[in-house]
Amino acid sequence: MTIKLLLATNNKGKVKEYRSLLEGLPLELVTLAEISIKADIAETGSTYEENARIKAQVLAGQSGLPSLADDSGLEVDALNGEPGVRSARYAGEEATDAERVKYLLNKLSGVPLNGRQARFVCVIAVAAPGGRVEICSGECSGLITFGPTGELGFGYDPVFYFPELDKTMAELTMHEKNRISHRGKAARQVLAALKKLGLL
Repeated sequence: MTIKLLLATNNKGKVKEYRSLLEGLPLELVTLAEISIKADIAETGSTYEENARIKAQVLAGQSGLPSLADDSGLEVDALNGEPGVRSARYAGEEATDAERVKYLLNKLSGVPLNGRQARFVCVIAVAAPGGRVEICSGECSGLITFGPTGELGFGYDPVFYFPELDKTMAELTMHEKNRISHRGKAARQVLAALKKLGLL
């Protein structure tokens, strides 16, 4: 049995990653654009889980399909956990990825590499059309570099460095990234979440 699962995001980078991460599962992934739903849902939650839950439940209700939404962010120790849930809006609502990276690096100006510990956090909410939700989460740790490196990935990936690999997230292939990323760790729990909801 294959079920349709709505990916509740307009972020093309995320859609591409989820298509790769959930490959091989009995799922037909559909996007908001494919079913003509405009998802302009205000992320009013104060936590990743609240935001993911809001998006997944609203879109499951609108579409009548099981829906997967995530909220993810970068937490930098030297900035007391910023940007956190505001990662996408850190440099302003309309800022590009490059502008967000530049803003972050400016904030860390003067901080040495060994003081740039950071983590990526991802919380996925899987919602059934009736409103029930299961939560999956994952995180990965690294350091923030002094400048962007790598052409792959999106968001803050070019400045998120893994010392053990000597690469930034943006230098990893999709396969490498999926294996160690926050989103990869959370996505590996999706099948169990769908089963708990009785959808598979």
